[in-house]
Amino acid sequence: MKKDTSTLSQQYFDNLYTANRDPWDFEKSEYERKKYAKTIDSLPNQHYSSGLEVGCSIGVLTLLLAKKCDQLLSIDISEPALITARKRLINEYNVTIKKASIPDSFPAGAYDLVVMSEVGYYLNLADLIVAKQLIKENMKIGGDLILVHWTHYVEDYPLSGHQVHEVFLNDKDFESISAFKTKDYHLNVIRKN
Repeated sequence: MKKDTSTLSQQYFDNLYTANRDPWDFEKSEYERKKYAKTIDSLPNQHYSSGLEVGCSIGVLTLLLAKKCDQLLSIDISEPALITARKRLINEYNVTIKKASIPDSFPAGAYDLVVMSEVGYYLNLADLIVAKQLIKENMKIGGDLILVHWTHYVEDYPLSGHQVHEVFLNDKDFESISAFKTKDYHLNVIRKN
């Protein structure tokens, strides 16, 4: 049977988070803890004025990113996930949590940091290309984009982590700053020229 290459729906994620508040074990996983630490360590700047986190889930990485941004907008497609994220971040006054999806309801801004961690492969290729364009249009020149994606095959996902990163790395408007690879994920830091 041919793999479905449709962008994953809101219902897909609502079902996951309704069945399990933390379906990927973000809160307790040693793998996630180390990956988040590496993500924060990879940031080229100590501080950013305006950040966007695409796909914040339950807000575990969001809490770490909040310390690096004057203002951070964190979005997710799933309201059940956002309920948990809002509780976690209730005392982080520089963070705005919003229900939004990419590319359909991409939040306009002038971001000097965009983080897309474990999200890009939920989109089909056409939607990812539109999302990439929207990210570029809403980033400041010299802004940093952090891409982190699992690299193993997942039946449900329209794209692989490798494919997601290639879409961005092959764009002449982005410059590669650093790259880090493990057997499980790739992390790329790229800058808008």
